[in-house]
Amino acid sequence: MTRIDFTPLFRSTIGFDRMTRLLESAAQVDDAALGYPPYNIEKAGEDAYRISVAVAGFGTDDLEIEVHEGTLTVTGRKGEETGNGAYLHRGIAGRSFKRSFQLADHVKVVDAHLKDGLLHVDLVREIPEEMKPRRIEISTSAPKSIVSKAKKLVENKSKAA
Repeated sequence: MTRIDFTPLFRSTIGFDRMTRLLESAAQVDDAALGYPPYNIEKAGEDAYRISVAVAGFGTDDLEIEVHEGTLTVTGRKGEETGNGAYLHRGIAGRSFKRSFQLADHVKVVDAHLKDGLLHVDLVREIPEEMKPRRIEISTSAPKSIVSKAKKLVENKSKAA
């Protein structure tokens, strides 16, 4: 497989650390690329998502969910089985796994539950108020100086706090 070297790009960019990690992780091939465990990602609403991971045979004590720096990681650790039976066929995978998902900005995990062998992780995108579009009123009066407008804005914010 051909590898792309992003080093020249990274030398001339500042503050794009998360993007560089995304590019590097997308270029890596690991166990997650093999498809275990299988999962679904669905859009449950305008700003709501659900990740469903097939974790047959795993209990809540065997699973761990962690969010760190925009990456959601689901880890499954299966302990030693104490069963004395000999398997004639073993088709249900019970091996440990680690599955990672890159989250967009402002996407938060709100719930996780295990039901019928599926681990459901619910996510929601919460855009901060200051990032939402807002309408700017156009004035018809004579323009004031920028300095006086800035002072007035700071005074209004300090009164509100």
